Amino acid sequence: MAMIKGTEIRPGMVLRVNGELYLVVKMEHVTPGKGRGIIQTKVKSLSKGNTFDMRFSPSDKVENTYLEMKEAEFLYTDSHYAVFMDLETYDNIEIPLDQVKEQLPFMPPNCTVKIRFIDESPIAVELPTAVELRVETAPPAVKGDTATNVSKIVKTETGLEVKTPAHIKEGDVIKVDTRTGEFVERVNR
Repeated sequence: MAMIKGTEIRPGMVLRVNGELYLVVKMEHVTPGKGRGIIQTKVKSLSKGNTFDMRFSPSDKVENTYLEMKEAEFLYTDSHYAVFMDLETYDNIEIPLDQVKEQLPFMPPNCTVKIRFIDESPIAVELPTAVELRVETAPPAVKGDTATNVSKIVKTETGLEVKTPAHIKEGDVIKVDTRTGEFVERVNR
């Protein structure tokens, strides 16, 4: 158990506050015109998955929890779990679907992710900043729409719908930003 001051909080840390674990997504030191500065954070509850703001004073002591990271390959989902394979031990790792529901559209089978563990229990999946997904369905481009920046919605192999340029067609592989869900580029294979 490592206690840190409010001024030492950084994005990516996992804090234990009142027995609950929170992932720090964003941190800002705010100094109002009068009074003392505060540490304004945006945190994600690791048990409930919701995101909200949390404030600390610079002198507050908070518990920084050590996280172990393991690389794993996404295998499949069943009715209750997303199943991954630890790339070092080849053991299966099961994470409840409700903990990874936001990441699933960005995980095609056999993609590599990082899994965060606390006390040997998997708690979160960390995706790469961009993933490559195959386009399953795409409406045809309309003739004459090539002169302007026309876009359309395509559906990928994972079910994710992405707004892309009009020239993207079924079977293309596209790169998608996992933070925003936006199209990055078409991948040539």
